[in-house]
Amino acid sequence: MTGPLLDVRQLGVEYGARRSMIDGIRRRELKGVRAVDGVSISVSGGDLVALVGESGCGKTTTAMSIAGLVPYASGSIIVEGHDLSTLSSAERRARRRRVQLVFQDPYESLDPRFQVARIVREPLDVHRVEGDRDALVREALHKVGLRPAEQFLHRYPHQLSGGQRQRVAIASALVLQPALLVADEPVSMLDTSVRAGVLELLGTLRTEGMGILMITHDLSTAARYADRICVMYLGRIVEEGPAHEVVTSPKHPYTRALVAAVPRSDGAPRDHSLMPAGETPDPSRMPSGCRFHPRCPVLASGEAARLGIADRCRGVDIELEPEVGDHRVACHAVTVSITTHP
Repeated sequence: MTGPLLDVRQLGVEYGARRSMIDGIRRRELKGVRAVDGVSISVSGGDLVALVGESGCGKTTTAMSIAGLVPYASGSIIVEGHDLSTLSSAERRARRRRVQLVFQDPYESLDPRFQVARIVREPLDVHRVEGDRDALVREALHKVGLRPAEQFLHRYPHQLSGGQRQRVAIASALVLQPALLVADEPVSMLDTSVRAGVLELLGTLRTEGMGILMITHDLSTAARYADRICVMYLGRIVEEGPAHEVVTSPKHPYTRALVAAVPRSDGAPRDHSLMPAGETPDPSRMPSGCRFHPRCPVLASGEAARLGIADRCRGVDIELEPEVGDHRVACHAVTVSITTHP
């Protein structure tokens, strides 16, 4: 196959608003929430792409939609060259098997009533995979480092450590031999001493040709393990590029704030001038123009006014545009700077 394993184009996901009895009596018009708005992501074999952003920005909704657990309202999801929206239900089911999701919390994602053997075997039963399923279960456990597999097959989740639980969750995703793994905050619930082992496991899978989309709020983890970083804010990707470039030379004010918030090993104080003001806006009442402008330090400092873009920031939404090479940014200030200083 030529081209990326996963090609998400202009993905849009909406949640309808809940209407209460009072809303019905008063005939209030309720607006839904567009949790994901025009997101495009590409993941090739052997790539680890990190989708980074604070809680509520739409990262997990994007992951769930790619995995087929949340319907999408617009855009397309193309897996190994096949647009899922054009396939029959049977074809879509077979193609979905190639994309597997690892959930954030291994304490909640594993059924406490089932032994490890049944947990890992269940995807094989659901997809009616032919062959020696018990052998496939043992192979998956061995692949994630639970060796010998016989020591873990008959344990229940409560008999495992946090790291072992997450490895079981990964094994249940790998048992179907997917081409792409979507890992939603795979180490956020684990102790620091255990995180490195799980992340190294993902790195090993990548070297074997698997594509990985990792959802995380931890920019330092993304910088260490990812090939590319996509920074998400209020349902939109605001910066995208090679991981090293995004971390060492962030362009969007929101990305600069995320980088500044990462604790430094030298103990240097944070640059509070880069921190955004206030709280994240209500997504059901999306700001006009650039959706980051109510909190933007560039606008608050008067720099946007000096550049003559303050009204544009407040009134004109902006798409991702090339900054340098394949480093793309959605920011009026960056666009003006490039135009002024090519």
